[in-house]
Amino acid sequence: MAVLNMVQAINQALDQKMKDDDRVVVFGEDTGFEGGVFRVTAGLQKKYGEDRVFDTPIAEAAITGSAIGMAINGLVPVAEIQFDGFMFPGYTEIVTHMARYRNRSRGRHGLPIVVRFPHGGGIRALEHHSESLETLFGHIPGLKVVTPSTPYDAKGLLISAIEDPDPVIYLEPKRIYRSGKQEVPEDMYRIPIGKAKVVKKGTDLTVVAWGAIVREVEKALKLIEDENISVELIDLRTINPIDRDTVIESVKKTGRFLVVQEAVKTYGPGAELISLVNEHAFLYLEAPPARVTGFDITVPLPRGEHYHFVGPDRIADKIKRVVKF
Repeated sequence: MAVLNMVQAINQALDQKMKDDDRVVVFGEDTGFEGGVFRVTAGLQKKYGEDRVFDTPIAEAAITGSAIGMAINGLVPVAEIQFDGFMFPGYTEIVTHMARYRNRSRGRHGLPIVVRFPHGGGIRALEHHSESLETLFGHIPGLKVVTPSTPYDAKGLLISAIEDPDPVIYLEPKRIYRSGKQEVPEDMYRIPIGKAKVVKKGTDLTVVAWGAIVREVEKALKLIEDENISVELIDLRTINPIDRDTVIESVKKTGRFLVVQEAVKTYGPGAELISLVNEHAFLYLEAPPARVTGFDITVPLPRGEHYHFVGPDRIADKIKRVVKF
């Protein structure tokens, strides 16, 4: 096995799928010659040529719209948007056409498209470079939305996304692109879309998180090692469809539930998960379901962004409050 960080794991997944399927094309802002602003696609254009790995103008609507046309005509496009906050111009094409194509054709045709972009904050960037947009995509019927928290998951989820017959939004948590390495099989493998991962088993409290926040929860658990609290940590991995069974079965066992998200609080996935727990595990609860989230504000500029982010201290404090309710 190779020992890779997340950037390397994603690059390897793209490389192997391009080699495996000559319909796969990779394109976006600086994606070709430069290999992307984070160098996730580095080396692919040199290996596969400018016809299959190429740069586009800074025109997100054109990128997502072109992906639709490519997929209709038999290609498997993997489109990259340079930063999460640049996605808004491309959102129109995704929602009005890409997500609806299966329904519009009454189930006869899908669009095998992956839209990738760096996700979330933590790199001290400027405005429009630190957004958590999972709510906007997870809310739309016809879209699958995934986000990895480890290099292993990054590769397996991306291969599954590329092979999926319908559109997949692939959120790459930029602050952990290079923070740590992991053994990753050199062969292709798949992680099913819609299946969560139990990172740590426990009996007192179920904590659900995804993307970069999984690591913040793990740091929080180290802060409360002396508290004698047994936490079951679940990495959701897929925002839509949610793995309801894994979450509900865990809550039925622990009797308590906490969801942690980087995104702003109101109308976020955390609210959806709490509603799910209340609907299907209410009689098992020993405390009200709770959440730790970002604040309902625009992500602050670099000097203030750390006040907005969910960190280990806030998570640890909430864990203790829920368990001691």
